[in-house]
Amino acid sequence: MGSRQVTSWQGKNITVAGLGVSGISAARALAGLGASVTVVDGGDGEGHRAKAAELGELGISVRLGDAETLPEGTDLVVTSPGWKPGSPLFEAAAKAGVDVVGDVEIAWQLRGVRPGRKPAEWLAITGTNGKTTTTQMLASILRAAGLKTAAVGNIGTPIIDVVLGEEEYDVLAVELSSYQLHWAPSVRAHSAAVLNLAPDHLDWHGSMEAYAADKGRIYEGNTVACVYNVADPATERLVEEADVEEGCRAIGFTLGAPGPSMLGVVDGILVDRAFVENRQKNAQELAEVADVNPPAPHNIANALAAAALARAFGVAPRAVRDGLRDFRPDAHRVAYVDEVGGVAYVDDSKATNTHAAEASLAAYEPVVWIAGGLAKGATFDELVQKSAKRLRGAVLIGADRALIAEALARHAPEVPVVDLDRTDTGAMLAAVREAARLAEPGDTVLLAPACASMDMFANYNERGDAFADAVRELAAESA
Repeated sequence: MGSRQVTSWQGKNITVAGLGVSGISAARALAGLGASVTVVDGGDGEGHRAKAAELGELGISVRLGDAETLPEGTDLVVTSPGWKPGSPLFEAAAKAGVDVVGDVEIAWQLRGVRPGRKPAEWLAITGTNGKTTTTQMLASILRAAGLKTAAVGNIGTPIIDVVLGEEEYDVLAVELSSYQLHWAPSVRAHSAAVLNLAPDHLDWHGSMEAYAADKGRIYEGNTVACVYNVADPATERLVEEADVEEGCRAIGFTLGAPGPSMLGVVDGILVDRAFVENRQKNAQELAEVADVNPPAPHNIANALAAAALARAFGVAPRAVRDGLRDFRPDAHRVAYVDEVGGVAYVDDSKATNTHAAEASLAAYEPVVWIAGGLAKGATFDELVQKSAKRLRGAVLIGADRALIAEALARHAPEVPVVDLDRTDTGAMLAAVREAARLAEPGDTVLLAPACASMDMFANYNERGDAFADAVRELAAESA
């Protein structure tokens, strides 16, 4: 699937779907380039009307309360990432022969708009888990190499704002979700990585096959390297199916010793056997495992993927090491909180699905696991089967905790389980106290919910903050 390249936006009738951050960014940018822009949104609350008033001052029309009818004369629809492909607005566009694209596609088409500026190359990253961390690691490595870069896409500043902004960049570290890739048919990265594939967002994509196909779009047209996960054969299959530029190479990353055209780990050292002379015999030392923060297995894999993309762009080994040393992970991503009574407390509230929780649990042993929340249709049998031997105990919270309790009863009946039937503000403190009761010195109490947070908290950040506050209260009581 492709998208018709727009050579001039002057006078084009553009419909933007959604008044979110990316929708507003696209509307402002395209209006500034001379397009006639109408934003449609199904909401009609006070916040919606305030945003509409601001856009109205820029000459942008906003239609609230109706996100299903295609405005007459529309030449192109620009969607926010979360809108489902089967939305009535898009069905109407298809009947009218009107393309639907996302803000990432628009950013790609706008790269050459500013005169006298060479468009920055894109190093792109997707995967079910680890995208944000890997993108931030990559940006840190690129900065250590002296390159002007930014982490963009499904992270931070809208990508259109970066492409059209005053700053000029050498290369961009671009995080792309499956939603964004679905709506970005023309993007052609310098190099790209798919970190892993596990069932997620299937309600949006309709099937695992459709989800994987959208992830695989990130490899289309790559010019230098398609980076895949040796431990996840589905990512290599996506490389095999991709239509890439002549000479583009498949580059694997592995937590084991790497073969030729791979990056991996040997005796605690991250090594490169892909971007070296005579890769059949030679390997280049890049960094030590201890340079990765935190040095959990899934995070070492993230570091190897980031290093592979940086090396594909010609970055020197020392910059890989320095960039990894400089990197600091975001809050609530395998974040050490404190040690109380010889027990470590780790916050991985960002582990909102089973794949992420499995990676988090694999980094510690023995573990008292705090889990639960909104399951989003997930099942937990495979997660519990793989993690059972690590569990000292489990404390379950949230709306769908019974699903996890049932999986534990089936596959880890010997593991003691505390079922907390409460959703008040003191629930997390109660969970931490129950976990402390189950834990022994040397254990880790790990918040890795494997579920979304919105049943009890505004978001995973608030959930993680509640956990950290509870640990600090426990520490104060123990002092």
